[in-house]
Amino acid sequence: MDTHEAHDAHDARTRAAIEGHWQASERGDVEAEHTIYAEDAILDYPQSGERFHGRSTIAAQRGGHPADRHFAVLRISGRAELWVSECVISYDGVPSYSVSIMEFADGQVAHETQYFGEGFGAPQRRLALAEPMPGREITRA
Repeated sequence: MDTHEAHDAHDARTRAAIEGHWQASERGDVEAEHTIYAEDAILDYPQSGERFHGRSTIAAQRGGHPADRHFAVLRISGRAELWVSECVISYDGVPSYSVSIMEFADGQVAHETQYFGEGFGAPQRRLALAEPMPGREITRA
């Protein structure tokens, strides 16, 4: 196997691990959801300023969430040690748009930064310039 093939195989394994993480999140399988994280991983939520240290702390802060949560992955992009997932995470039916940036070391997530944003309506002045994203309708302000 040459270097290029080795990188491709590594990237395929990483993508599969990320897909498995989001599938476990959707199932509510907390144990499987968190196997992707290194024991000493860090998770940051920039909007709230929170930082969580360690796989067990990351799992604990997500466990027992009172809302009915669902995860829809829109896109996973990356290579080598840096990967980005674009998701819609619904809490009790209300969508929150999320971007997860995962930095890997030794095959596990060492650092994740997760951004969340609420949907918003498009202003009238932009409607003539825009087209709907695939599978979506434009929300009006």
